[in-house]
Amino acid sequence: MPAPGFREINSKMVEATVVPGQRLYSQRGAMLAYQGDVSFTPNVQGGQGGVMSMLGRRVANESTPLMTVEGSGTVLFGHGGHHVQVITLSGDTLYVEADRLLAFDGALRQGTMFMGAQGGVMGMVRGQVSGQGLFTTTLEGHGSVAVMAHGGVIELPITPGRPVHVDPQAYVAHHGDVRNKLSTALGWRDMVGRGSGEAFQLELSGSGAVYVQASEDKL
Repeated sequence: MPAPGFREINSKMVEATVVPGQRLYSQRGAMLAYQGDVSFTPNVQGGQGGVMSMLGRRVANESTPLMTVEGSGTVLFGHGGHHVQVITLSGDTLYVEADRLLAFDGALRQGTMFMGAQGGVMGMVRGQVSGQGLFTTTLEGHGSVAVMAHGGVIELPITPGRPVHVDPQAYVAHHGDVRNKLSTALGWRDMVGRGSGEAFQLELSGSGAVYVQASEDKL
C-alpha cells in the first residue's frame, strides 16, 4: 500500500495519496482530479479540533469550510494557479495563515493563534499591510502540508546567531523553535516603493526555517 502524503507534480499541483483510515483536509475548490474510491465532505464543525476553529477568516463572517478527503486513491490538488510548496513536519509546529493552506494531513494537530501571541505577529502585520486576517493557524506533528504562494517560494534556514529578516508581505509560513519580532524599519526597501509593508520588517530568530514568496499579491 502506498504511503500517504503529497508529491509535487509541478509548481502548481500536488498529488496526494489517500489511504483507508487516514484523512486529509483541503481547501474547497482545490480538487482538480482524482482516481480511486475517494470521498469529499465539507467540514464545518467547530470546537476543539474542529477545522473551522482555526479559520481566522470567520471573524469577517466568511464561511470557509475545508473539505475532508477520505477513501483509497490519489487526488490532484491546486488552486487559482498559485505556486504550491510541500512542507514536511517532523514533530514541530508550522505557523501559516488558513487561506494559504491548500491541503494537509489529517493527523496533524490544528490550532489557532491570535495576533500578538508568540508566533501570531504575522497575522497582525499582514492584516495591517494587506487586509488579511488577524489569526495565524498552527499545524503540529508528523505529516505533510501543501501551502500556496505567489511567484515561487524559497525555504530560508534560521540558525542560532543568524536571524532572518523578512518583508511581512513576502512571508508565507515558518516552522521550528522560532521567535519573531516585528519592528518598524522606515527607509528599509524605501527605494523600491513596495507599498506600506516596507515600513515593517519581521525578524525571525532561533532554529527552524521560514518560507518566503516572490510576489506580494494577496491570495
